[in-house]
Amino acid sequence: QVQLVESGGGLAQAGGSLRLSCVVSGRAFSSYATGWFRQAPGKEREFVAGIGWSGGNIYYADSVKGRFTISRDNAKNTVYLQMNSLKPEDAAVYYCAAKYGAVVGGNWAPYGMDYWGKGTLVTVSS
Repeated sequence: QVQLVESGGGLAQAGGSLRLSCVVSGRAFSSYATGWFRQAPGKEREFVAGIGWSGGNIYYADSVKGRFTISRDNAKNTVYLQMNSLKPEDAAVYYCAAKYGAVVGGNWAPYGMDYWGKGTLVTVSS
């Protein structure tokens, strides 16, 4: 079984920064592609950023490209999302999710993920 626990959410001002962490427990952490998704009130859950099991195959949603950076440290079983230049529209519950194997062609979607964390709330004031 695989468990994911997010942390690092909180309140930030517009233009500020936060770093989210996702600690993954279970076997063969490096065998999973891992991504971040978010869901704001009244909106569908959407893809934010993803990273392959080897640290390659990095992909970002257009809305966060150039502002957010995803990385992983397999030795610590942790995936990070560095969020800079935050905007009010970034406010949401952020979820860490994992899929066994690879996500091909940048086709990241919530229905394709195998495991989910419980989420961490990010609030951005204007």
